[in-house]
Amino acid sequence: MKLGKVSESVLKRSVLRQIHTKRDEVLSGAGIGEDCAIFALTDAEVMVSCVQEAAVAEQAAVGCLIQKCANNIAVVGAIPIAAMMTLLLPETIEEPVIKELMKEAESACRKLSMQIAGGQTLVSKGVTVPFAIVTGYGKADKKNYRTAKAAKPGQDIVVSKWIGLEGTALLAKRNREKLSGRYPAYLVEEAAGFDRFLSIIPEAATAMKSGVCAMHDASEGGIFAALWELAEGAGVGLTIDLKKLPIRQETVEVCECLGKNPYELQSGGCLVMTSGDGLGLVAALAAEGIPAVVVGKITDSNDRIILNEDEVRYMDRPKQDEIYK
Repeated sequence: MKLGKVSESVLKRSVLRQIHTKRDEVLSGAGIGEDCAIFALTDAEVMVSCVQEAAVAEQAAVGCLIQKCANNIAVVGAIPIAAMMTLLLPETIEEPVIKELMKEAESACRKLSMQIAGGQTLVSKGVTVPFAIVTGYGKADKKNYRTAKAAKPGQDIVVSKWIGLEGTALLAKRNREKLSGRYPAYLVEEAAGFDRFLSIIPEAATAMKSGVCAMHDASEGGIFAALWELAEGAGVGLTIDLKKLPIRQETVEVCECLGKNPYELQSGGCLVMTSGDGLGLVAALAAEGIPAVVVGKITDSNDRIILNEDEVRYMDRPKQDEIYK
């Protein structure tokens, strides 16, 4: 394709016609000649926004980026409503590929009840593979949203589902042949399907109704990075029982075979929460079919401590995610 904006005919056929999900809050969205999206909010609501970007490949599909934006929005207690998306495309791109990217984006938005409100579709010499930048938008009650600063000493730390889900799925898909030479096919396929657990919106919604104080989604850098970031954002310490961090056996096996640390592996789908009544929050989540466990406490020091039976060690600053090593 030619450099610059894609042609109007391609834009209509393969981009705009793939957008179907609509929200009442989006007064004006994606369209020819529309350079801005217009959102309607009330005096009692606030707008929440976040950005995700990556080369569009196995590791970061467009739908995954939209899901990550939705997760980020849900963590503050907001409802995802829309996404703005920029696609930077190589000259070698064919129109059917653009159409498939948009179909994937629309499919993700439909599941999340989000509207694609606009964006840009550009062909550039500067890229060799499609690159997507997704900005997510959500709305929250002005008097009822959450930030990391709400994590206070004495609160329980609760973790939902299991750590390492996102990374396990990526590793299993990339290394099917090697893993299948060591493990039964059903274990490898189950691990590869862990991306079905990536949404943390259900647990965030339940937590908001169940006295949660702060939330942080565990994504890049794994559960250790998520715990550090939560404590750093709140200016507090924490103590974590390593044995209580929930992990699937498939993750253990995949990481052992491939030499990865599951505690520093992408953990999208796992939500870290703090609460004055951790057991009550766990029970509320269990009532909705969401597994969760109390793994530690927020403390009044700057120490971030990990307990492993009789061993005590201090948490390091977040490292490069194991998926990149």
